[in-house]
This record gives sequence, C-alpha cells and structure tokens, in this order.
Amino acid sequence: MSERPHILVASPTFPEVIAKLRAHFEVEANEGDDVWKGQAFTSRLPGKSGAFLTGAQTVNAEVLAQAPELKIVANMAVGFNNLDVAALEAAGVVGTNTPDVLTETTADFGFALLMATARRVTEAEHYLRAGLWGKWSYDLLLGSEIHGSTLGIIGMGRIGQGIARRGVHGFGMNLIYHNRSQLDAATEAELKAHYAPTKEEVLEKADHVVLVLPYTPAAHHLIGAAQIALMKPTATLVNIARGGIVDDVALAKALQAKTIAAAGLDVFEGEPTVAKELLECSNVVLTPHIASATLQTRLQMAHLAADNLIAFFKEGKPLTPVTQQR
Repeated sequence: MSERPHILVASPTFPEVIAKLRAHFEVEANEGDDVWKGQAFTSRLPGKSGAFLTGAQTVNAEVLAQAPELKIVANMAVGFNNLDVAALEAAGVVGTNTPDVLTETTADFGFALLMATARRVTEAEHYLRAGLWGKWSYDLLLGSEIHGSTLGIIGMGRIGQGIARRGVHGFGMNLIYHNRSQLDAATEAELKAHYAPTKEEVLEKADHVVLVLPYTPAAHHLIGAAQIALMKPTATLVNIARGGIVDDVALAKALQAKTIAAAGLDVFEGEPTVAKELLECSNVVLTPHIASATLQTRLQMAHLAADNLIAFFKEGKPLTPVTQQR
C-alpha cells in the first residue's frame, strides 16, 4: 500500500474541511490564530505533495525551488494573483482556485458597498455616534442617487455581471462597461448594456464605478490620479477586485480634494495594512476584504479547495485548474 500524500493547510479553515482532507491525506494543518506565510509557510513545504492556500501565501519560482515534491496548490479564492502561474507550469505544479461558488455573495456585497458609499452610510453612522446629530436639516449628509443613475463596471466576468443585474433590474440603472472582450449580444440585451472600448469612457460617463477585474502586473495602479480626474465630481468609486489595481494614496488625495464624491473599498494594496491617508478620509467606506464572507459561501470555497486536492490525487485531474496540465 502506497503512502498517503502529505498536505499542508497553511491558513486556519473549517474543522469539517480539515477532517475531509484527513480522510484522504496526511495533513499538517494550521489550527492556530495566525497565518503561515513567508518563511513560516515555505519552511513547512518540503515533503508536501499538496498545499491548501489562501491569498496570504505566495507561490513563485523561489518558493517552488524549496518544494521539489510539491504537485498541486489549491487556492481558497477565486483570485489567484498570489500564484505565479508561469512558474507553476514550468515546474509542473498544478494551481487551482474556487470560482462560481462566491459569485452571487460577492455581487451582493459589491452592490451593498456601492449603496453604502453613495448614501454615505458609514459617514452618517460616525456622525450619529459622535453625538453630532442635533436636528433635521434639508442638506444633512446628502448622498448620490442610485436608482436611474449610470452604473459603470470595469471587469465584466461573473461577478461584474451579477452586480450589473442587481443595478439594472433592481434599481433601473443604466449600464456602461469595459472588459477585455465584449459580451455576447444576448447578455448585453439582458443587461441593457453599453460596451465602452476604453475604461476612460466608463470613468467619464458613470455616476458609480465598480471595479471587478482580476489583478495582473499590467493592472497595477490601473486607476490612479489621472484616471480618477476623469470622473464626475459627484461620482463614486468601488473596488471589490484586488488591492493594487487602485493607487490608494492617489485615491485618498482625490477624496480629500473632493475630486470625486466618495469611495468604497474592500481590498487594499499591501493589506491588511491600509494607507493612513485613506484612514484619514471621512468620505470612504472601508471593509476588511469580506465580499465573500458568508458562512455558506466561505464553507463552499473551503470544500472546493479541498475537493481540488482530492480530485487531483484520486483522479489525476483537479476540478477548477488555473494552470495548463502537461
């Protein structure tokens, strides 16, 4: 009988998912409160055939050189910018992610963040808690209309389309979008969508811009001072994509200067650190990367990451790969 594969679970996860993995593998699991990353992660990789990851762990050529027995890394996230796909493929290591299971939950949150940003919910709560609400006033914390306004989406994959449906069908919004490729005619008709060949057109025309594109090196600081300057002074910007797509410091300066009205951010460059300039802004809603954070969705994500490991070692093929297998 051959020895069971050894698996590293680098971040704490659901006990039932650990139990599922232990039914198939020898598992070294992080069951503490901290996250194994950097040297704490790489030092545990030798001798492991697979690894269960979150976005906190980076796997690149340098890491792979220290883990010659590694065959698969399963990311508990839809994004996989923490994985160097080219390096994985060069080393013959499979990478996987968890698409689909978080689409609707993340779209819900994206639209909630848009609403909180446009209607100044966080700012209003801080105002109330500080004891500043003394009377009703016609101009107290005036926000931006959502219904009937123009929604701009940059990145029109599954989540982007989910947000679009909520805006168009639920709030009667007009939709303009930019994507690497134009949607098919049927989907455009369903969403009453106008395709913009450039992101600049979306930024110029939209009342509310939502970023839902994947992070790549080419997308780093895709939205900076020059791009924000194209937006309406009454516009809002929401980022639920990945940190680094927006230049956070440039955004903070634009918010302080009222170049745009407000922003809502669930992701940050260098998270969990948040730029102090953003923390000093009153017209920004800040949440700690929780767009997929419902019990049902996070549990499904963890199970899918585990199922990718099981399918790979039992059947030779993972369920949702992001790398090309040889």
